[in-house]
Amino acid sequence: MLEICSKCGNHEWDKEVDGNTIKCPKCGYEWKFEKLPIYFLTGCSGVGKTTTAIELQKLTDEYVILDVDWLRNVAWPQNDEEENNLIEQIFYLTKDISQSKKAVVWTMAGGLDRLSRAYGKRFFSEIKVLALTAEPETIRKRMTEGRGIDDAGWIQSSVDYNNYFRTMIFWMIQSMTR
Repeated sequence: MLEICSKCGNHEWDKEVDGNTIKCPKCGYEWKFEKLPIYFLTGCSGVGKTTTAIELQKLTDEYVILDVDWLRNVAWPQNDEEENNLIEQIFYLTKDISQSKKAVVWTMAGGLDRLSRAYGKRFFSEIKVLALTAEPETIRKRMTEGRGIDDAGWIQSSVDYNNYFRTMIFWMIQSMTR
């Protein structure tokens, strides 16, 4: 509801955002909003995103913690356009929740490449991503024993995605120490 102009009722996505001020292009009315960071807890399937989120909820009530999978269960994206729409819906929902002065932490396995290109990112002060990783054997064990998954392709894709994050983190550390 943050994007609806209370003066003229404009509900289009055409608002101008400057800092923590929104301006309606139809009537010129301006209003303030909470511009907080948005957080993403990511990693491959079986790495412990949900477990980490549950533990974070036990430690503090300073964040609203949500899992992207509940949005995917409503309408699982079938193509790039639908995946982009999912990211926009995440930002759309989060900007309204942020008005309670609580930042939102999402658990999400994929779609990270779309975050910086999303229209809705302008409503946030920062986008922060924390990638969880584990040893490949730990991933395999969690998926087979913990979840009962026996699809070798799915398990291998999770191990590959995990290795991607491990490689990226190593590369980033190397880049920062040069």
